[in-house]
Parts: sequence; C-alpha cells; structure tokens
Amino acid sequence: MDLSRTIAVAALPVASLNDASSWYRDHLGAVPAETNPGGSLYQCGGGTSFFMYESQFAGTNEATALMLQVPDLDEAIADLRSKGIRFEEYDFGELKTVDGVFTAPDGSRNAWFKDPDGNIIGVGTD
Repeated sequence: MDLSRTIAVAALPVASLNDASSWYRDHLGAVPAETNPGGSLYQCGGGTSFFMYESQFAGTNEATALMLQVPDLDEAIADLRSKGIRFEEYDFGELKTVDGVFTAPDGSRNAWFKDPDGNIIGVGTD
C-alpha cells in the first residue's frame, strides 16, 4: 500500500445517527453527502470527509477524534459559541488553553469542544 495514493476519511462513532446528524447540521452546518445503512458520509472542503456511524463505543476516545481547519479561528469560535458550543479547558503543562484556546509557540491556535456523544472535535487555523 502507498499512503500517498490513498484518501483518508475520519470515522466518528455516535450513539444515535439521527440525533447526531441533527446536531451536526444545526451546529456545524453539516449535511450528509451520502447515507447508507452503515452511516453517513459528510464532505468537507479540500476533498476531505468524515464518516459517522452508530456504535456502542461512541464518545469513549479521550483524544481529538476530528480536527477541523478553518481560515479564521476567532470567527469560527464566535459562530460556534453563538450556537451553544462550549469549548474545553485543558492544562497539560505546555498545552494550556486560555478561554478555550491554545496558542502554540509558532502562533498557531486550536480549540476543542465535544459533540453530544463526547467525541472531541478540534478547530484550528489552517
């Protein structure tokens, strides 16, 4: 296998595909490009996508499950907060958020929130 010739698709486990689909539509503007009995595929910019499927293990990952790169982090955070999204606060020594935002030494910035199933979604500057 040659990974440079493949397309990677993130996979998010959810407890209820219907509930999660509604939440992702209402909060992130996500509409499935394709739905089948196994789940729903969501297309993002740049030819990227993620697949949402029902699983009893939804929300058990304690690390970032999906990272969304945006051109303007402040605008994205303001929009998400206006929709009721609460950003996580972390203090892992070198990785410490301030008002929900981590700023790296190189100036890049990231923030994280959880979907209703507990999946950790990151938002960062591209």
